[in-house]
Amino acid sequence: MPLLTRTVLGEIARWYLAGVALFLTLLMTDALSTTVGKLLIYDPPISQAVAAFLSILPQSLNKTLVLAVPFSILLAFSRMQRDNELKAVLASGIRPLSLVWPLALPFALVGVLAYFNAGTLVPAGLANWDRAWFNIYDQPTPPPQQEKYTYAPPGALYHAGRVVNDQNGQVAQLQGVMVQRGDETITAESGTWDAGKQTWTLLAPWITRPGQNPRQSPTDVVIAQRDTLRPPPPAAQQVSNAELRAALAGDTLSRKGRRDYAFQLAARVADPVTPVVFALAAGMLGLLIRNRAAAFAAVLVFIVCFYVLWTTMPGLAGAGAVNPGLAAWIPNLVFLLLAGGLAWRLR
Repeated sequence: MPLLTRTVLGEIARWYLAGVALFLTLLMTDALSTTVGKLLIYDPPISQAVAAFLSILPQSLNKTLVLAVPFSILLAFSRMQRDNELKAVLASGIRPLSLVWPLALPFALVGVLAYFNAGTLVPAGLANWDRAWFNIYDQPTPPPQQEKYTYAPPGALYHAGRVVNDQNGQVAQLQGVMVQRGDETITAESGTWDAGKQTWTLLAPWITRPGQNPRQSPTDVVIAQRDTLRPPPPAAQQVSNAELRAALAGDTLSRKGRRDYAFQLAARVADPVTPVVFALAAGMLGLLIRNRAAAFAAVLVFIVCFYVLWTTMPGLAGAGAVNPGLAAWIPNLVFLLLAGGLAWRLR
């Protein structure tokens, strides 16, 4: 049995390396094809273009490490089916599941690599990708901004559709402003927030009071605002695991931001488990497939089904429709159920 296990793993390893090379090439080619027009227009130095694509390489590598798992196992088993090697193994009295369980260990090591890559290199790479393109555009990095700011002290409500901190200092620009104080509602298209003076200045606002028609103030209106002006949190995909945990432990995130950060942190644990789940599900499915055409079809179905779940869950988690932790694990749970059903078939 150890010799048989090593033989099967060797066969899968060859296909896995080929799959990594194939999928990594496809992903990087896709990234290049979507940006080649911009590269031709802005004609950046080769060093800037290479730096940009190296920054996105860790993310592409993490996807590749997962996608190559069903590719390698299904094609390896289909080759063994075609050459009647699996028939000989099963005829010798070896249980089918005995060929599948050993696959979990090597792909667990792949998951460990994906975990450290997802928590360190991928966030830094995505941040560098954005900065690299602003260098290619020869433009400064946009100022930090926060969408849908809301502050609700007792008896009042302050809301701004967008807060833009141009200088990352004590003064920020406000867009789409509304302030409610008692029965009075004040709205304005724009304004400023002076954190040092703790005031909002609304430019030519409209004032609405009960029983009166809305009227536009002939002058700017200054309103006391005691909240602290904080820099908006960066995108969850560009934050390391340690920073995600620190932000979730604090109170600086909005409800949607907290859900996004919680999902991202859970996904960085769930996604590295996917190679193991794929190994079990693909291994059991591979024992049931009799030809290479069916194996290729199974690879496509595997990847498409997982991709649909994997891309849908972040939006559902961010909207609050699904618990962020559960949303991160749903793709793995679905394929674990598939593996369980196939294991029952092969028992």
